[in-house]
Amino acid sequence: MLAPMRIDVVPCLTDNYAYLLVDPSGNTVIVDPSEAEPVVAALSERGLNPVGIWATHHHHDHVGGIPELLERFPRLEVVGSGYDAERNRIPKLTHAVQAGDPLWFESRRVRLLFVPGHTLGAVAYLCDGALFSGDTLFSAGCGRMFEGTPEVMQASLASMRALPPDTQLYCGHEYTEKNLQFAAFVEPGNEAIDERQEQVRALRAEGRPSVPCSIAQEQAVNPFLRWDAPAVIEKARSLGAASTSPADIFAALRRAKDSY
Repeated sequence: MLAPMRIDVVPCLTDNYAYLLVDPSGNTVIVDPSEAEPVVAALSERGLNPVGIWATHHHHDHVGGIPELLERFPRLEVVGSGYDAERNRIPKLTHAVQAGDPLWFESRRVRLLFVPGHTLGAVAYLCDGALFSGDTLFSAGCGRMFEGTPEVMQASLASMRALPPDTQLYCGHEYTEKNLQFAAFVEPGNEAIDERQEQVRALRAEGRPSVPCSIAQEQAVNPFLRWDAPAVIEKARSLGAASTSPADIFAALRRAKDSY
Protein backbone atom coordinates (compact mmCIF):
# COMPACT_ATOMS: atom_id res chain seq x y z
CA MET A 1 0.00 0.00 0.00
CA LEU A 2 1.29 3.45 -0.96
CA ALA A 3 2.30 5.55 2.04
CA PRO A 4 0.26 8.76 2.35
CA MET A 5 1.71 12.00 1.14
CA ARG A 6 1.99 15.12 3.30
CA ILE A 7 0.68 18.51 2.26
CA ASP A 8 2.47 21.61 3.53
CA VAL A 9 0.88 25.05 3.24
CA VAL A 10 3.30 27.83 2.26
CA PRO A 11 1.98 31.39 2.70
CA CYS A 12 3.08 33.71 -0.11
CA LEU A 13 2.61 37.39 -0.98
CA THR A 14 -0.23 38.92 1.07
CA ASP A 15 -2.86 36.18 1.13
CA ASN A 16 -1.77 33.52 -1.37
CA TYR A 17 -1.02 29.91 -0.60
CA ALA A 18 1.41 27.65 -2.41
CA TYR A 19 1.34 23.97 -1.52
CA LEU A 20 3.99 21.29 -1.23
CA LEU A 21 2.87 17.71 -1.92
CA VAL A 22 5.49 15.65 -0.14
CA ASP A 23 6.04 11.96 -0.84
CA PRO A 24 7.68 9.94 1.98
CA SER A 25 10.76 9.75 -0.25
CA GLY A 26 11.09 13.53 -0.02
CA ASN A 27 10.13 14.06 -3.65
CA THR A 28 7.86 17.08 -3.78
CA VAL A 29 5.46 18.81 -6.16
CA ILE A 30 4.87 22.54 -5.78
CA VAL A 31 1.39 23.92 -6.51
CA ASP A 32 0.98 27.57 -7.58
CA PRO A 33 4.26 29.19 -6.50
CA SER A 34 3.40 32.89 -6.64
CA GLU A 35 6.90 33.72 -5.44
CA ALA A 36 10.02 31.62 -5.08
CA GLU A 37 11.61 32.70 -1.79
CA PRO A 38 9.16 31.21 0.75
CA VAL A 39 8.91 28.02 -1.31
CA VAL A 40 12.68 27.63 -1.51
CA ALA A 41 12.95 28.29 2.23
CA ALA A 42 10.36 25.60 3.01
CA LEU A 43 12.05 23.08 0.72
CA SER A 44 15.45 23.77 2.26
CA GLU A 45 14.27 23.69 5.89
CA ARG A 46 12.57 20.34 5.34
CA GLY A 47 15.22 18.73 3.17
CA LEU A 48 12.84 18.16 0.28
CA ASN A 49 13.57 17.33 -3.34
CA PRO A 50 11.32 19.27 -5.74
CA VAL A 51 10.38 17.35 -8.88
CA GLY A 52 7.57 19.40 -10.41
CA ILE A 53 5.27 22.39 -10.41
CA TRP A 54 1.52 22.28 -11.02
CA ALA A 55 -0.05 25.55 -12.12
CA THR A 56 -3.81 25.94 -11.75
CA HIS A 57 -3.99 29.00 -14.01
CA HIS A 58 -1.85 31.71 -15.54
CA HIS A 59 -2.33 34.67 -13.19
CA HIS A 60 0.97 36.08 -11.95
CA ASP A 61 0.06 35.57 -8.29
CA HIS A 62 0.05 31.82 -9.00
CA VAL A 63 2.98 31.41 -11.38
CA GLY A 64 5.26 34.36 -10.63
CA GLY A 65 7.80 32.24 -8.79
CA ILE A 66 8.30 29.69 -11.56
CA PRO A 67 11.25 31.32 -13.39
CA GLU A 68 13.34 31.70 -10.21
CA LEU A 69 12.48 28.17 -9.06
CA LEU A 70 13.68 26.83 -12.40
CA GLU A 71 16.94 28.74 -12.04
CA ARG A 72 17.52 26.89 -8.78
CA PHE A 73 16.00 23.58 -9.87
CA PRO A 74 16.30 23.42 -13.68
CA ARG A 75 14.92 19.89 -14.04
CA LEU A 76 11.48 20.68 -12.66
CA GLU A 77 8.54 19.60 -14.79
CA VAL A 78 6.05 22.47 -15.09
CA VAL A 79 2.45 21.34 -15.65
CA GLY A 80 -0.41 23.52 -16.83
CA SER A 81 -3.41 23.45 -19.12
CA GLY A 82 -3.13 23.10 -22.86
CA TYR A 83 -5.28 26.22 -23.21
CA ASP A 84 -2.69 28.29 -21.37
CA ALA A 85 0.18 26.53 -23.17
CA GLU A 86 -1.26 27.44 -26.58
CA ARG A 87 -1.31 31.09 -25.51
CA ASN A 88 2.10 31.00 -23.81
CA ARG A 89 0.55 32.22 -20.56
CA ILE A 90 2.50 30.09 -18.07
CA PRO A 91 6.27 30.68 -17.96
CA LYS A 92 8.55 27.76 -18.78
CA LEU A 93 5.67 25.28 -19.06
CA THR A 94 6.97 21.84 -20.08
CA HIS A 95 3.90 19.58 -19.79
CA ALA A 96 0.60 20.81 -21.22
CA VAL A 97 -2.37 18.73 -20.09
CA GLN A 98 -5.75 18.17 -21.71
CA ALA A 99 -8.91 16.54 -20.43
CA GLY A 100 -8.34 12.83 -19.94
CA ASP A 101 -4.55 13.04 -19.92
CA PRO A 102 -2.72 10.90 -17.35
CA LEU A 103 -0.73 12.67 -14.66
CA TRP A 104 1.16 10.95 -11.87
CA PHE A 105 2.90 11.97 -8.67
CA GLU A 106 5.16 9.08 -7.80
CA SER A 107 2.69 6.15 -7.92
CA ARG A 108 -0.39 8.31 -7.36
CA ARG A 109 -2.68 8.93 -10.28
CA VAL A 110 -3.80 12.55 -10.40
CA ARG A 111 -7.25 13.43 -11.69
CA LEU A 112 -7.40 16.60 -13.74
CA LEU A 113 -10.53 18.75 -13.54
CA PHE A 114 -10.82 21.45 -16.15
CA VAL A 115 -12.71 24.24 -14.41
CA PRO A 116 -12.99 27.33 -16.63
CA GLY A 117 -14.73 30.43 -15.38
CA HIS A 118 -12.20 32.40 -13.36
CA THR A 119 -9.94 31.92 -16.38
CA LEU A 120 -10.62 29.76 -19.42
CA GLY A 121 -7.45 27.74 -18.85
CA ALA A 122 -8.11 26.89 -15.21
CA VAL A 123 -7.37 23.34 -14.08
CA ALA A 124 -7.74 21.74 -10.64
CA TYR A 125 -5.68 18.79 -9.46
CA LEU A 126 -7.17 15.96 -7.37
CA CYS A 127 -4.55 13.76 -5.72
CA ASP A 128 -5.07 11.33 -2.85
CA GLY A 129 -8.35 12.98 -1.88
CA ALA A 130 -6.88 16.50 -1.91
CA LEU A 131 -8.26 19.06 -4.37
CA PHE A 132 -6.06 21.98 -5.44
CA SER A 133 -8.61 24.35 -6.89
CA GLY A 134 -6.64 27.53 -7.53
CA ASP A 135 -9.03 30.48 -7.71
CA THR A 136 -12.07 28.66 -9.06
CA LEU A 137 -13.39 27.37 -5.72
CA PHE A 138 -12.49 29.03 -2.44
CA SER A 139 -13.42 28.05 1.06
CA ALA A 140 -16.93 29.54 1.39
CA GLY A 141 -16.62 31.34 -1.94
CA CYS A 142 -15.44 31.28 -5.53
CA GLY A 143 -13.28 33.36 -7.84
CA ARG A 144 -14.35 36.28 -9.96
CA MET A 145 -15.20 35.58 -13.58
CA PHE A 146 -12.41 37.18 -15.57
CA GLU A 147 -12.84 35.09 -18.70
CA GLY A 148 -15.84 32.82 -18.30
CA THR A 149 -19.63 33.13 -18.25
CA PRO A 150 -22.00 32.28 -15.40
CA GLU A 151 -23.01 29.07 -17.19
CA VAL A 152 -19.37 27.99 -17.60
CA MET A 153 -18.36 28.91 -14.05
CA GLN A 154 -21.39 27.27 -12.45
CA ALA A 155 -20.72 24.05 -14.36
CA SER A 156 -17.12 24.08 -13.10
CA LEU A 157 -18.28 24.54 -9.52
CA ALA A 158 -20.82 21.75 -9.98
CA SER A 159 -18.05 19.36 -10.99
CA MET A 160 -16.27 20.06 -7.71
CA ARG A 161 -19.43 19.95 -5.60
CA ALA A 162 -19.96 16.42 -6.94
CA LEU A 163 -16.64 15.14 -5.56
CA PRO A 164 -16.68 12.78 -2.55
CA PRO A 165 -17.73 14.66 0.60
CA ASP A 166 -14.45 13.93 2.40
CA THR A 167 -12.37 15.49 -0.39
CA GLN A 168 -10.09 18.11 1.19
CA LEU A 169 -10.06 21.54 -0.45
CA TYR A 170 -6.82 23.51 -0.81
CA CYS A 171 -7.56 26.81 -2.53
CA GLY A 172 -5.39 29.66 -3.74
CA HIS A 173 -6.08 32.42 -1.20
CA GLU A 174 -6.94 33.06 2.42
CA TYR A 175 -10.30 34.71 1.81
CA THR A 176 -12.40 32.54 4.10
CA GLU A 177 -13.41 35.07 6.75
CA LYS A 178 -14.69 37.59 4.19
CA ASN A 179 -16.35 34.85 2.19
CA LEU A 180 -18.20 33.65 5.27
CA GLN A 181 -19.45 37.18 5.93
CA PHE A 182 -21.06 37.14 2.49
CA ALA A 183 -22.38 33.61 3.07
CA ALA A 184 -24.08 34.82 6.27
CA PHE A 185 -25.61 37.72 4.30
CA VAL A 186 -27.06 35.24 1.83
CA GLU A 187 -28.23 32.71 4.45
CA PRO A 188 -28.50 34.41 7.85
CA GLY A 189 -30.25 31.38 9.36
CA ASN A 190 -27.63 28.81 8.35
CA GLU A 191 -26.12 27.48 11.59
CA ALA A 192 -23.33 25.71 9.69
CA ILE A 193 -22.07 29.11 8.56
CA ASP A 194 -22.05 30.38 12.16
CA GLU A 195 -20.08 27.34 13.29
CA ARG A 196 -17.58 27.68 10.46
CA GLN A 197 -17.10 31.37 11.25
CA GLU A 198 -16.20 30.52 14.84
CA GLN A 199 -13.81 27.81 13.67
CA VAL A 200 -12.07 30.09 11.17
CA ARG A 201 -11.77 32.98 13.63
CA ALA A 202 -10.01 30.65 16.05
CA LEU A 203 -7.66 29.32 13.38
CA ARG A 204 -6.73 32.77 12.12
CA ALA A 205 -6.23 34.08 15.66
CA GLU A 206 -3.57 31.39 16.03
CA GLY A 207 -2.00 32.33 12.70
CA ARG A 208 -3.13 29.09 11.09
CA PRO A 209 -4.66 28.72 7.62
CA SER A 210 -8.38 28.08 7.26
CA VAL A 211 -7.65 25.31 4.77
CA PRO A 212 -8.01 22.47 4.21
CA CYS A 213 -11.73 22.07 4.56
CA SER A 214 -13.93 19.31 3.20
CA ILE A 215 -16.28 19.38 0.25
CA ALA A 216 -18.98 18.38 2.75
CA GLN A 217 -18.28 21.58 4.70
CA GLU A 218 -18.42 23.59 1.50
CA GLN A 219 -21.73 22.03 0.53
CA ALA A 220 -23.09 23.24 3.87
CA VAL A 221 -21.78 26.83 3.89
CA ASN A 222 -20.66 27.97 0.44
CA PRO A 223 -23.47 29.91 -1.27
CA PHE A 224 -21.88 29.29 -4.68
CA LEU A 225 -22.37 25.55 -4.16
CA ARG A 226 -25.87 25.95 -2.71
CA TRP A 227 -27.76 27.13 -5.80
CA ASP A 228 -30.56 24.64 -5.04
CA ALA A 229 -31.08 25.59 -1.36
CA PRO A 230 -34.46 27.35 -0.93
CA ALA A 231 -33.02 30.19 1.17
CA VAL A 232 -30.26 30.81 -1.37
CA ILE A 233 -32.72 30.79 -4.26
CA GLU A 234 -34.94 33.27 -2.42
CA LYS A 235 -32.01 35.60 -1.71
CA ALA A 236 -30.70 35.37 -5.26
CA ARG A 237 -34.13 36.20 -6.65
CA SER A 238 -34.25 39.25 -4.39
CA LEU A 239 -30.86 40.22 -5.82
CA GLY A 240 -32.17 40.10 -9.36
CA ALA A 241 -31.71 36.49 -10.51
CA ALA A 242 -33.50 36.14 -13.85
CA SER A 243 -34.78 32.66 -13.01
CA THR A 244 -34.23 29.79 -10.58
CA SER A 245 -31.80 28.01 -12.91
CA PRO A 246 -28.44 27.20 -11.27
CA ALA A 247 -26.59 29.52 -13.66
CA ASP A 248 -28.94 32.45 -12.98
CA ILE A 249 -28.78 31.90 -9.22
CA PHE A 250 -25.00 31.79 -9.42
CA ALA A 251 -24.85 34.92 -11.60
CA ALA A 252 -26.93 36.96 -9.16
CA LEU A 253 -24.82 35.86 -6.20
CA ARG A 254 -21.57 36.57 -8.04
CA ARG A 255 -22.71 40.07 -9.00
CA ALA A 256 -23.66 40.73 -5.38
CA LYS A 257 -20.36 39.42 -4.09
CA ASP A 258 -18.41 41.58 -6.55
CA SER A 259 -19.79 44.69 -4.86
CA TYR A 260 -20.18 43.34 -1.33
